[in-house]
Amino acid sequence: MSLVVVGSVAFDSVKTPFGEVDEVLGGSATYFSTAASYFTDVSLVAVVGTDFPDKHLTFLKSRKIDIEGIEKSEGKTFRWKGEYGFELNEARTLDTQLNVFQSFRPKLPESYKDKKVVFLANIDPDLQRDVLSQVNEPALVACDTMNFWIEGKKESLLKTLKLVDILLINDGEARELSGEPNLVKAAHIIHDMGPRTLIIKRGEYGALMFQDNRIFSAPAFPLEAVYDPTGAGDCFAGGFMGYLSSTMNFEEAGIRKAIIFGSVMASFNVEAFSLDKIKSLDYKEIENRFQDFRRLTHFEDLT
Repeated sequence: MSLVVVGSVAFDSVKTPFGEVDEVLGGSATYFSTAASYFTDVSLVAVVGTDFPDKHLTFLKSRKIDIEGIEKSEGKTFRWKGEYGFELNEARTLDTQLNVFQSFRPKLPESYKDKKVVFLANIDPDLQRDVLSQVNEPALVACDTMNFWIEGKKESLLKTLKLVDILLINDGEARELSGEPNLVKAAHIIHDMGPRTLIIKRGEYGALMFQDNRIFSAPAFPLEAVYDPTGAGDCFAGGFMGYLSSTMNFEEAGIRKAIIFGSVMASFNVEAFSLDKIKSLDYKEIENRFQDFRRLTHFEDLT
């Protein structure tokens, strides 16, 4: 099958204790699409400025990502600049220039409207609902959000959440959205908002899945070298949604497996700056790390 993603394509400038890059390819939809493209066909909806070089569009097409939905508008492309300390858990934003992204109003090409799997990346919840109004009977809808929308447009976000099957957010966002510090209790509150499945991304501590009264916990993969966590959550979402799109198995067992594939893609992403690691993976590398995850979490039953 195939999926459609709506989000940002941007230029990132990032500094970590292990290096620095300036105006490299980034954006939530870029990371998501690249990770998902190893599992399924991806259709990308975003906006870029007239300063966006053709080489980046060529790269996306090389991953067999459909870029018909990328609009080029007069002006500059969205830019973000951030810095990480040694803990690498959270970036300190130094500068954000929305540019053409500020007036972005997603318009899905006709060929995108029958896609059965939809991912709404971190954009205004009003726009997320507008995108859904353009899709014909999707089988699965998932979305991401952030503290900015939780604090500034919560009522609009709650309307969006009534329409989605899966919500992927980090632990801080789950606590703020629910008003509950305990993640188990927070999950119950968020379930009542609409999403049947809640995935909580916890960075170096892995991920949690809450579905009905069931909980699944996946660790983060232990790595010797972590250079840049930018886009890790988006790569997790891309691997997760890409795998679900490839199987169309939305039952608990399928979602658990998708979480591991999401964790695999996130683990590769942090091993280099920007998309340098995940843009040229061999699928065998992905399979091997998936098996490493299996061994990492395997234990025998009580006897």
